[in-house]
Amino acid sequence: MPSMPSDEADTTPLKYKRVLLKLSGEALMGPGQFGIDIPTCENFARAIKAAQETGAEICLVIGGGNIFRGVAGAAKGMERAQADSMGMLATVMNALAMQSVLESLGVPTRVQSAIRMEAICEPYIRRRAQRHMEKGRVVIFAAGIGNPFFTTDTGAALRAIEMNCDALLKGTQVDGVYTADPKLDSSATRYDEVGYQELLAKDLRVMDSSAVSLMRDNNIPIVVFSLKEEGSLLKVLHGKGTSTTITNNGASAS
Repeated sequence: MPSMPSDEADTTPLKYKRVLLKLSGEALMGPGQFGIDIPTCENFARAIKAAQETGAEICLVIGGGNIFRGVAGAAKGMERAQADSMGMLATVMNALAMQSVLESLGVPTRVQSAIRMEAICEPYIRRRAQRHMEKGRVVIFAAGIGNPFFTTDTGAALRAIEMNCDALLKGTQVDGVYTADPKLDSSATRYDEVGYQELLAKDLRVMDSSAVSLMRDNNIPIVVFSLKEEGSLLKVLHGKGTSTTITNNGASAS
């Protein structure tokens, strides 16, 4: 189950005031095998609303793998650029779904697309997006960076940098980065912190290497946490809970 707001409000100062939350498209499927599960989106939306009520400024990037994945299409013989364009359109569908759910909870939201389609959402304009966030609106960035051959991870890293975010939060099914796949290796241990260089050298595959390099070069941390833990998003914003922080500093496995 996606993270939910905890019952008791945390009054400690926020560690991260402005963040980009990266969700996979598959996370929106919930218990299904394809498409968008609205109850799952509602759980995410409640967690985002609770986080925003603490004063955090939040933007989102959502993948499109629950509808169409460009790499998978290319592997089946489609022309890669065309397949990636279809994948970018899938992210727009997910963004519009999340916008609808957030606004049903009273959270003002804007969708900005890197591919212009003014009939349904705004074009991506950096300073307009920053202004939306300053006014308390959740901004959802769709269509990646508008070009093929780039993943939504890279798009998330780029937008986090452009929005001057304090951190990129990567919501996953596990509670951080491990020395190996914990599902396959029972001896795997979780890092509390890990350096960007070690992440790349050991090919730990948290995000694609282009995204990791962008974050490293701009000295913005990535925080990997579990969507299943109750109140996990709030805890991460306060620098608490179980997670792995990826920085330019050293590493330690717990």
